[in-house]
Amino acid sequence: MAKLITLFKLLPKVHQIALSLLVIFTVIIVLFPSDDAKASKQTTGGTVDISDRLGLQQDNDDENAETSSRNKQSEYSVPLAFRTPTPPNENSLPSSQSTQKQQSLAPSKDSSPIANLDPLSTSDNNLLSHNDDVENAVPYREADLLSHKSFKVSKGDTFGGLANRAGLSPRDVYQITRLPKSKKNLLKIMPGEEIIVTKDAQDEITQISYQMDKISTLLISKNEDKFEEKVNVKTITLENKFITANISSNFWNAAATAGLSANHIMQLANIFGWDIDFALDIRKDDHFSLMFEEEFVDGQFIGTGNILAAEFYNQGERYTAVRYTDGEYYSESGNSMRKAFLRSPVDFKYVSSSFNPRRLHPVTGQVRAHRGVDYVAAIGTPIKAAGRGKVVEASYNKYNGNYVFIKHNDTYTTKYLHLNKRKVKRGDTVKQGEIIGTLGKTGRVTGAHLHYEFIVNGVHRNPRTIKLPKSQPIDKKEKSQFAVLSKQLMAKIEQNKQRHYANTNNSFE
Repeated sequence: MAKLITLFKLLPKVHQIALSLLVIFTVIIVLFPSDDAKASKQTTGGTVDISDRLGLQQDNDDENAETSSRNKQSEYSVPLAFRTPTPPNENSLPSSQSTQKQQSLAPSKDSSPIANLDPLSTSDNNLLSHNDDVENAVPYREADLLSHKSFKVSKGDTFGGLANRAGLSPRDVYQITRLPKSKKNLLKIMPGEEIIVTKDAQDEITQISYQMDKISTLLISKNEDKFEEKVNVKTITLENKFITANISSNFWNAAATAGLSANHIMQLANIFGWDIDFALDIRKDDHFSLMFEEEFVDGQFIGTGNILAAEFYNQGERYTAVRYTDGEYYSESGNSMRKAFLRSPVDFKYVSSSFNPRRLHPVTGQVRAHRGVDYVAAIGTPIKAAGRGKVVEASYNKYNGNYVFIKHNDTYTTKYLHLNKRKVKRGDTVKQGEIIGTLGKTGRVTGAHLHYEFIVNGVHRNPRTIKLPKSQPIDKKEKSQFAVLSKQLMAKIEQNKQRHYANTNNSFE
C-alpha cells in the first residue's frame, strides 16, 4: 500500500486528480447499485419473466407487498412463441399466477405490443380477424373443378372414334349428331382439327368445343342428359392497308414482292381484266396502287379482306376502280368495271343449230358435242365483237375456215368460226360491237352461217342462256354518295403514294 501511495505521489498533479476521481466513481457504483440492476425470474407455473428473455430490467428492492405490486406492473406475460413446447398443468399454478395468466390472455388496451405479436394467440381480436377472413373469402366456384382435355383428329378418324376416346357414350354421339350444326360440322372433321371436352368433378361431360373456322366456335353443352348447341362468333376488326408497286418484269412478281397475297393478286387482275390483258398488255414501268382490308380477331391477323380502291397505269393509260356497298367495282366516275356482252354478235335470220352436248354432226353423221350456236344469215353479214377484248387468234384451218378468237379477260373468251373475211389480226384490241369479219361458209360446213362459242373459265357455255355480266353504271340514286366515297378513297391512295415516294427518296439520300 505504501508503494502505491509513493507511486501516486510521483505522478503529475493532473494525473493524481483524474485517478482520484476515477476511484471515487468506482466506489460509488460498487456501494450504490442501480435498482434495475437485478432481474427476477419465475419458473413456477411456466411463466418466465420477459426481462430474462429480452433483456428488460425490473424493480426488485425487497419482497414487501409494495415492491410486489410494482413488479406486477412492470412484468410482461411471455408470448406462446417464446414458451416451452409443453405447457405446465394449469392446476399447479398459484391462484394469483393463474389470474395473471388469464389476464395476459385477455385483450387489453394496456397489453404489451410484444404480446400482441403472438402468432398463436387465441384472443378475441384474432378470432374476429379470422372470422372476417372466412366471410370475405372467395366463394366456391364450380368452374374451378372443371377439367378440359383436347383431342386431335388423326388421319382416318371419325367423330365417333374421337368421341369414344373422349369418353362419350354411343347415346351421347347419337344425340349430338342429331343437332343441325353439329351434324354438318362434326361429321366432316379433318385431320389436324381438334375438339375440347370439358368435364366436371364427377367426370361427367359438360361441354364440347369445336373451332369451325378462325372466328366461329361450335359449343355443345349438356344439360340434364340433353345436348344443346350454339355458335360463338368473334368480332372481326378491319384495318386498311396501302400497297404500291412498279413493274419491272411481270405483274405477279411485282405484286408479290410488294406484299400482296395471291388472292388479292388474282382479285386485282379480275377487276381490271376487262381493260387490261395481264398476259400481253403489261409493260415495264407500269405501276399500280391499292387500298385493301386486313382482318384481325383479338389483335391477331387472320387474313385479308376486300380491295377498297385501286389505280393501275398501263402503257401510260390510267384505270381506276372503287368498291361500293353493293359489292361491285366501278371506275372513279361511276362506270361499271364489268363490261357487257352482246347476246348475239350478228344480225341473224334464224338459228340452225343450238348448243347441244350430244348433237349428230351433219357432215360426219357421228354424235359429237356442238359447243356453240350456229346463226344463219347472208354471206357478208358483219360479225361484231361480243365484248371488249384482245384478239388472241386470227387464222384459217380446214375445219374452222377463217376464225377469230377474242379473250375478254381471264374468265371470258369468245370464238367466231367460218368467216368469209377477217377484219382483225392477232394482237389487236377490239371494242364491243367492232366489226371483226363477215359471215361466210369457209371450213367444213354445209351452208353459210356463223358458229359462235362462249367460254367461261375454260368451259363452253350456251351463249343464248348463260347469265351475262352487266355493264350498268352506278344507280342515279346512289351517284352522289358514291362520288363522296370515290373521292375520299382515291385521295387516300394519292396521299399514300406521295408519302411512299417521299420515304423512298429519303432512303437514297
